[in-house]
This record gives sequence, C-alpha cells and structure tokens, in this order.
Amino acid sequence: MTSRASRRWRVTLTGATDMAVEVDPQAVTPAEKSGPLVTNLRRADGSCRRRFEVVVDGWRFEASVEPSHQATLRDKAARAARERHHSTTSVLRAHIPGRVARVWVEVGQQVEQGDRLLAIEAMKMENELRAPHAGRVERVAVAVGALVERDTELLTLG
Repeated sequence: MTSRASRRWRVTLTGATDMAVEVDPQAVTPAEKSGPLVTNLRRADGSCRRRFEVVVDGWRFEASVEPSHQATLRDKAARAARERHHSTTSVLRAHIPGRVARVWVEVGQQVEQGDRLLAIEAMKMENELRAPHAGRVERVAVAVGALVERDTELLTLG
C-alpha cells in the first residue's frame, strides 16, 4: 500500500520567477485529468520526471513534473552536493544563436543564484541567462552587440 504523500506530484515552473506546487492527482476533477499532466507520467524506463517547455504570450517557461517524494530526495541530494562542492566553476554557453543584447555583470562581480547575467536577442525576443549558482564572475567572453552561435562560450562563473 502506498502512502498518501507518495501519490502527490511536484510541478515546477522555471521562468522569470520559479514556482513549485504539489498536486494530488486524486483531487483533480475529471475534466482536468484528460491533460498530459496527470496521465502517462511513468515512462517505460521507470523514471517519472517529465520536462516540458511552455510558451505563453512569448514568455518561455520550463516545467517539470515528478512524484513529490522523488523531488524531495533529489533536493536533499543536490543540497548536500552543493555543501561539499562550493568551489564549482561553470562555463556558461549560448543555448541559441543570436546577438548579445545586454551584459549586466563584469569580471570580479559577486552574483547570487538566479541573478541576471546577460541577454541574447534572437528573432526579436530577448532570452536572459541567469546564474545557475552563487559565485564570482571570472571571465566575460562576449560584449554587447556580438553575434554568437549555439554553444559559444559566454562567461565563466566561479
């Protein structure tokens, strides 16, 4: 028999502001159950975490859905790993081709997780690159107006 907590799902939206909610599939009305959120969440390989990209009025969000208990365990493991490895260096690369529209940081600047670093303009839309973790900007490899291809090195965060 499964516990009530194991039947809950965590839905996380990543965008300008991150948001996470827990959903009890048993409490969803029949009309809502027809969507992809509640049905077919378990994959053939046994994993349950699903990721989606959602665009609303030009704003791009990343959504992930997974069992609540697995999300809690993953969060604990990630927190423990961060505490052991606080000297992480990240090389951030362009995820789309475009033009560097803005650079909000400079070498030596301290940033917190989620701070805006730079923006790439593609197809008349600005896509912001945010800090994946707290640290110090070690290198800025591009300037405003530079054309970049996918996977071009943009900056190094230590």
